[in-house]
Amino acid sequence: MKNKYSHILNHYKRVDPKIHSAMLTVNFDNWFESKTLTKEKELFLALCREIVGQQLSGKAASAIFKRFSDFFKTKITPQNILNSTDQQLRDTGISWAKVKYIKDLANKVKNKVVHLEKLSKLTDENVTNELIKIKGIGNWTAEMFLMFTLKRENVFSHGDLGLKKGLEKVYKLKDPDKKRVEKIISKWHPYKTFGSISLWQSLENTYE
Repeated sequence: MKNKYSHILNHYKRVDPKIHSAMLTVNFDNWFESKTLTKEKELFLALCREIVGQQLSGKAASAIFKRFSDFFKTKITPQNILNSTDQQLRDTGISWAKVKYIKDLANKVKNKVVHLEKLSKLTDENVTNELIKIKGIGNWTAEMFLMFTLKRENVFSHGDLGLKKGLEKVYKLKDPDKKRVEKIISKWHPYKTFGSISLWQSLENTYE
């Protein structure tokens, strides 16, 4: 890990020793897919997973997504989703709202309202603008997609409660406002994603 991420660790050691201490406990390889996804079918699957996992714990999200995948026998495509009834999708364990979101995703991808195959070439801002065309996808889901599917290195989600709790723990703050948060994370540029991961990990780890 040190060789692969040494330039990032050195950057944080120089600009922010507090988060650097938390970062030393993190194996970043555990947070990313082994390969970068660029094909439409791979990105479509990733977005389905993001929608299914909204507001759920990792364990619950994985269990429901497995049932969702099993229903389609791993052939999760826009057409197969559109051919399914709302009740069939609901029976996999996803909420009625998420049924609507996934069908809207399938419809917009099929009809080329959203062009998934172009996402890897867009800026972070333009990826977000493309994704929020889909019902149920807001900034948070787009930011998670940027971090973990497209592997963008400079993303922080101001709307993520876990990141706020991590900041409170690492920096010994109480309910920091956006201006205070921005002051901290501005130093992390251009590797904010790794600071974000370190904050999440800090909630699980004890470190000095």
